[in-house]
Amino acid sequence: MAVPKRKTTKSRSGKRRSHSNLISKNIVEDKKTGEYRLSHHMDLKTGFYKGRQVLDPKD
Repeated sequence: MAVPKRKTTKSRSGKRRSHSNLISKNIVEDKKTGEYRLSHHMDLKTGFYKGRQVLDPKD
């Protein structure tokens, strides 16, 4: 079984973990309503996705 010969330093483990950071969400403004929503998601208030009515809007 592989066992490290020396202690892994904080800087070395930090370099290894540098890519596992939080990524911000891609939020866009809806063209029709002006509301903010996630890209590639439908607008829950109007029910539109890519210019088509997909779902009945909430009341």
